[in-house]
Amino acid sequence: MLERHIRNIFDSVRQQNEWRMKTINLIASENIVSKTVSKLSGSDFAHRYAEGHPGERYYQGTEYIDKIESDLRNDFKTLFRSARADVRPISGTNANEAVFSSFINPGDIVMVNSTPGGGHISHHLAGSVGKFTKNVIDFPLAADGFHIDVDRAKDLIRICKPKMLIFGKSLFLFPEPVHEFRDICNEYKIHIVYDAAHVLGLISGGKFQDPFSEGVFIMTGSTHKTFFGTQRGVILSNMGMIDWQKVDKGAFPGSSSNHHLDTLVGLAVATQEMISFGKGYSGQVVINARALGKALHRKGFKVMAQEYDFTESHQVAVDVKDYGGGKMVANLLKENDIILNMNILPHEPLRNVTNPDGIRIGVQEMTRVGMKEEEMDRIAAFIAECILQGQEVREEVNRLRKDYAEVCFSFDEILTDLQSPNIFS
Repeated sequence: MLERHIRNIFDSVRQQNEWRMKTINLIASENIVSKTVSKLSGSDFAHRYAEGHPGERYYQGTEYIDKIESDLRNDFKTLFRSARADVRPISGTNANEAVFSSFINPGDIVMVNSTPGGGHISHHLAGSVGKFTKNVIDFPLAADGFHIDVDRAKDLIRICKPKMLIFGKSLFLFPEPVHEFRDICNEYKIHIVYDAAHVLGLISGGKFQDPFSEGVFIMTGSTHKTFFGTQRGVILSNMGMIDWQKVDKGAFPGSSSNHHLDTLVGLAVATQEMISFGKGYSGQVVINARALGKALHRKGFKVMAQEYDFTESHQVAVDVKDYGGGKMVANLLKENDIILNMNILPHEPLRNVTNPDGIRIGVQEMTRVGMKEEEMDRIAAFIAECILQGQEVREEVNRLRKDYAEVCFSFDEILTDLQSPNIFS
């Protein structure tokens, strides 16, 4: 019985690996790591602890991880032109928790992007922010629903005097108007926090916006979306040491103990890949997203933000209410090996969140395996044939994906002689 159970687990992992290599993955919050990074998974670091900072650990035996972590921290500071970096958070939400716990007190007013406006759950009452204050208000939206109404938001700031503005979204098509809030935030001593979870890779490649030059106090992010690393988080800032010490305590021991060294070493290599290839990669991501938006529009879909050329990020939003809604469309596409997610759109009431009108599409993973504009046209055709014409397209999807089995923008072709340091290999 036990042996069969274990074999079933191995079979499930094998089936997952084989199946996902045949799919077109358009989940906007996912990416794929290179073979070079994958080789590091399961090393001895998977078993070890390293609480504290390099050179100041609460455990002995951390000499090698100290070197890796110190170099990674410096790489992030270089990549984002920031004075300070903490690479210990094990997720973007974990990074947010460390920051929110450091600067939000009970009763403080915090202004965020609403859920229909694209905001992430960790910014809301049900998420991390709600653990520290119940006074959460939403940015007013412009008529298109994908931009903040700056003038109305400033009026609200003058009235409410929030402690913090949190920029960044889960449905994130366009840069945030950070620079337009810099003066009023300086006047009222308001912290600007920028959650770059979805766009961290685009920012590092210079293809979205530069939050620090625009006035951001602190930036958090996930390292596995447009930034194609292992699943972790990061905190970056140019703040002074007194404030940074608050963040330091928020990261440890505030929101984590050991910080998963196994994925840290993979992130160290992925960050070097981003330094080497990130500009070309992020540029192609944005080109592909816009190409896919245009192609879907030509096919007759109601692609959002047409007046703004659909997107400036890795994401495309589509209203599919006329075809049964986001849940039905996402399920139909999944049955044809096209993977994406349903998503609430700005015009919808919050109660629609479990069965929204929209779908959210991200092109970053398919870009990393080498797809370009021509493939975006083919993907749009598959989606149209499946949703508009009711055809089964799984075989065509699998044939296309078979031609894109290698990870690009990586060291895989250069460092072919590297052997896995996995101690069980």
